[in-house]
Amino acid sequence: MKKFDKDRLILGIAAPVLAILAALVITSLIFLATGDDPFRAFAEMIDFGSKSDSQVWIINKAVPYYLSALAVAIGFRMNLFNIGVDGQYRIAAFFAAVVGGALTLPGIVQIPLIIIVAMLVGAVWAGIAGLLKTSRGVSEVISTIMLNAIAATIIGYLLQDGRLAEKEGNIIHTPVLPESAHFFEIPTQDKPIYGFLVIAVVVGVAYWFVLNRTRFGFDLRTVGQSESAAQASGVSVKRMVVTSMVLSGAIAGLVGMPTLLNVSHNYGTDFPTGIGFTGIAIALLGRNHPIGMALGALLWGFLERTGTQLEFEGYAQEIVGVMQGVIVLCVVIAYELVRRYGLKNQQRKVGEQLAAQARKTDKAEVSA
Repeated sequence: MKKFDKDRLILGIAAPVLAILAALVITSLIFLATGDDPFRAFAEMIDFGSKSDSQVWIINKAVPYYLSALAVAIGFRMNLFNIGVDGQYRIAAFFAAVVGGALTLPGIVQIPLIIIVAMLVGAVWAGIAGLLKTSRGVSEVISTIMLNAIAATIIGYLLQDGRLAEKEGNIIHTPVLPESAHFFEIPTQDKPIYGFLVIAVVVGVAYWFVLNRTRFGFDLRTVGQSESAAQASGVSVKRMVVTSMVLSGAIAGLVGMPTLLNVSHNYGTDFPTGIGFTGIAIALLGRNHPIGMALGALLWGFLERTGTQLEFEGYAQEIVGVMQGVIVLCVVIAYELVRRYGLKNQQRKVGEQLAAQARKTDKAEVSA
């Protein structure tokens, strides 16, 4: 048993190390192909990313990325591809901003109310895709893509001056949240860190606990591995599909809250988009593990922050996107290679044990 655990640990470490080395080599070759010095680029990135103001920026950027990855990961563990996190968090943030801007309550009531509204809207929006899959057999990939477009259309229709929004210069936004709805911040020497970091940590711990320490998490993982086996053991696959999509949407509803409660205090035409798609990459990067996804979110923030510095140094602005794509591909390929090696290694050991057992049986028969 100890040897098995040791082998599993070695394989677990080998995958990310192999991915990082491969990503560094490929990225260096790309730098060289464009006539740039990769070592100078990496040195600039490390130097700029290690500055205190950059560290705060990276952490703040990583918070919504991490929440988005958690939302995607719930679907992945069920073998579902929730590609609609982007639409879910945007429509959730919009209606949460509308409700929050229309009320003025004590912060202890106002903030939880806004968060609950966002989670409910996100859950309902994702639940539609779950119901379509279980009742009509519609692929969640197709339905969530369409729901993204519908969410954007609804927001575009309602986010107009005179409807649920107001115009301020060139920006149209929902009514500004009262001060009681401003989330707390963690002060630093530079800029403050979003207080929603605490919520992200709590959600990450809850994600790990539910998946690994509860019957529901066991059923969820079982359905993801084999629907037929789960159904044979008494698990309702349809119910698990809908429940997983609803939970994924509820967490997706939290993605826009750091921006809404800590930065903009309204939903406007300048509200950040595309975080849901970034979450897919980070979930793959972190292999659906809460700690792995946290590191992936920080890495993504680091690349985005230091990428701006590379532009000032004369490097192509597209290089960061190339690096992000290379890292994700290397991680996926490295984990698959290590998984296959580990599987073959286990099969070889089982074969050796069976052969040894057969030899013992033969010797016993001869002795008899």
